Amino acid sequence: MATTRAGGGEGEHRDEAVCPGGAEAGERTPAQQVAELLRRAQNGFEIGEPVLERLRTALMHQAELRSYRQRNDERRPLRCNTYRHIFLLADGSSLLLYELEHDTGPQERFLYELYAREDALDRAECRVHERIGGGIGPGSEDEELPAWLAEELLMAMGPTRPRKEYVSEASPDHARRLLRRAENADGPGEVVRELLQGALGHHIALITKPRRRGAGRDTPWCRFYEHAFLLEGGGEVSLWELEHNMTADGHLVCEVYLDEAEAEVAADRHARAQGVEL
Repeated sequence: MATTRAGGGEGEHRDEAVCPGGAEAGERTPAQQVAELLRRAQNGFEIGEPVLERLRTALMHQAELRSYRQRNDERRPLRCNTYRHIFLLADGSSLLLYELEHDTGPQERFLYELYAREDALDRAECRVHERIGGGIGPGSEDEELPAWLAEELLMAMGPTRPRKEYVSEASPDHARRLLRRAENADGPGEVVRELLQGALGHHIALITKPRRRGAGRDTPWCRFYEHAFLLEGGGEVSLWELEHNMTADGHLVCEVYLDEAEAEVAADRHARAQGVEL
């Protein structure tokens, strides 16, 4: 019997402490994580220098299980897992790498492939799923994880709050870049801008929230980041970044809020405007 769970729904989330092969991402810096992905990938040489150049500035790495499939009615189980690796870069943008893990080769061991483009990943997944046989690949309505179950699993897990580790370099500059790219008019005001010019450190965290991170290219999605700034005297100010594609033409938007609840309200407002449920 072949089973598929696909589409990047929240039921397939894994936090940044888990990596393929049993390694822990918390033990590696983003640069080390990139090096490990390239080392084990059969096609690591296909990742272009422009992508690698951007990845060299990565401040944080998050890994998510995007889809998986296993067929058990063969001589040995055949498995295919796809991971989405999200890298938060120094300029505040994010970059995705897709890792395909499968054991459809002649030996009973996992093989790894790495892609920077989702269309290239789609072709590779089709190739691997043809080898597995017994049904179609990710996205099958017959084999997809039910949305209600995915939501229940994530609600049971709850939001994750990574431990804060402040970076002391260029914190005021990070605050300036973050506020400069924000497109919402109701963001933090000038008082906050001036306060953050004296920031002594900053910490960036990708916050997992129920029903808040979507799947494919055409699916409305949004991500929440907490940007915590350490101030003189030991005080702390957090800015909440909402990154989403819930726009009329699907282009990427960054919004920044002083309050976490305001960011969530904005996400719900955008979703209703697009007629979708996050």
